[in-house]
Amino acid sequence: MLPPAVAALLLAVVPLTTAHDVAGELRMHALVQAQDGQLQVALRVPLELLLNVDLPKRGNGYLDLARVDEAFPRALQAAAKGVAFFADGQRLELAGGEARIALPSDRAFESFDRAVSAVRTQRLPIHTDVYWNQGYFDAVLRYPLGDAVTDLAVDFHVAPGLRDRLKLDLRYLTPSGEVRAFELTTGAGRVELDPRWFQAASTFVVSGMRHILGGTDHLLFLLCLVVPFRRFGWPLVGVVTAFTVAHSITLSAAAFGLTPTATAFPALVETLIAASILYMALENLLGPRLRSRWLIAGGFGLLHGFGFSFGLANELQFAGSHLVLSLLAFNVGVELGQLLALALVWPLLVWVRSRFPAAERLLLLMLSVFVAHAAWHWLSERFEILSRADWYALVEPFWPHGVSALLLLAALLMALRALRRAPAAVASTDPRP
Repeated sequence: MLPPAVAALLLAVVPLTTAHDVAGELRMHALVQAQDGQLQVALRVPLELLLNVDLPKRGNGYLDLARVDEAFPRALQAAAKGVAFFADGQRLELAGGEARIALPSDRAFESFDRAVSAVRTQRLPIHTDVYWNQGYFDAVLRYPLGDAVTDLAVDFHVAPGLRDRLKLDLRYLTPSGEVRAFELTTGAGRVELDPRWFQAASTFVVSGMRHILGGTDHLLFLLCLVVPFRRFGWPLVGVVTAFTVAHSITLSAAAFGLTPTATAFPALVETLIAASILYMALENLLGPRLRSRWLIAGGFGLLHGFGFSFGLANELQFAGSHLVLSLLAFNVGVELGQLLALALVWPLLVWVRSRFPAAERLLLLMLSVFVAHAAWHWLSERFEILSRADWYALVEPFWPHGVSALLLLAALLMALRALRRAPAAVASTDPRP
């Protein structure tokens, strides 16, 4: 029988299924604009998500476009219920809207004005064959706004059972003319469309903590770094600080686009992260070198920073105009998560060492073997993915100039080495006594 904590964890991570499961990825589209005391939303919904609305049909499953308008009020209410908008924390009530049926080839949603115009003026001929799940329900929703609204938010929760397969592409046109682009997963919670600085900061602190505490590989690497230390002191602080500074550097570089964009790069980084964990576990088994561990922590921290950046990339859409602040907040969240993990693990290690001093070496060996076993499996799986990646796209930006630079660097190192040996060679052939 599973322990209660394990059972709760499994229930939290196993996705739920639904009676109306939809294969493949589904995307909704929304274009949002607040103007003249009104929020207008141009919304495009795949028809297969409106199964429960029961749009009128004819023949072998084709929509009856002559009678479909009678179901539009129900469809508008369903759409407004699944994509809820909030102003200053209060949910907005739908004041009205228009709708139409569109073919899969329709491109009206490339801009807000085109989408609104198409919904209001363009209709398919009633004899058009549109199968019940192979087109779009397009709508323009209208919500009344007050004159002094400062915070607008959206909560996308259409068919939560389709989490990770149903997404909403949303573009918000701010009053200043900027466009905020979002890719939202259903059931992810409320999102600020134009966050203020403190909202962005709190969002990214939480995101950073969630990322480090949910990253088993990062936590095991941190465990390998600290477990050989017998007491909390400056050597341990130096190791944690080196890891923190290093991963902050590469995380920041990635956030500003200063990293390779090749599809093979993430696979390479994830493979090297697994290798770093395996290395630390093996070093603990063979005999840790604690004096130089801060250097190792710094070097591998650069790798782990790239790993953090892959989780941050999709989160930056929630930063609004506060990119730098959000990046700093994400780093703060990562550090708080690390400190929380250490605060939970370190007292346990101290207690075990004081309670069973003779078993201290055995504890280090057991933990290192466990981590090495997990890291070896990760390394094997990730290397297999890496072997199928497009390597040429990864090295192309560095060819041929990068190769030339490496050859020049190698020649320079060889010349310096020769110069260092030259005095010794001259001294050995000097005929003077």
